[in-house]
Amino acid sequence: QVQLVESGGGLVEPGGSLRLSCTTSGHSSTLKSMAWFRQASGKEREYVSVATPGGGRIIKLSVKDRFTISRDNNTVWLQMNSLEPEDTARYFCAARLAGPTTAYPDDYPFWGRGTQVAVSA
Repeated sequence: QVQLVESGGGLVEPGGSLRLSCTTSGHSSTLKSMAWFRQASGKEREYVSVATPGGGRIIKLSVKDRFTISRDNNTVWLQMNSLEPEDTARYFCAARLAGPTTAYPDDYPFWGRGTQVAVSA
């Protein structure tokens, strides 16, 4: 069973930065898409970014100037700069073993438990 573990969340002031990490285990083949989602209180899970093993990197338009996704094999990071209160959410790492790049949560069978990000003055 593929397992993912996120880390790096925390409480930061507006304008601050966090670097989230997602480490994986339990798979014998390279993960395909690895993605970041976030879910704020009272809202549905929202796509943030995705990275493919071939070097593809996609970031949601609304955060592309502030967030950066990086990947090394089966580890993925999300560098978040200039954080805003609206970024407050639980951030989840998700992965697939097959299929094309996707931004839909239902397409990802493997998920971490998330790491909480809070942006507040």
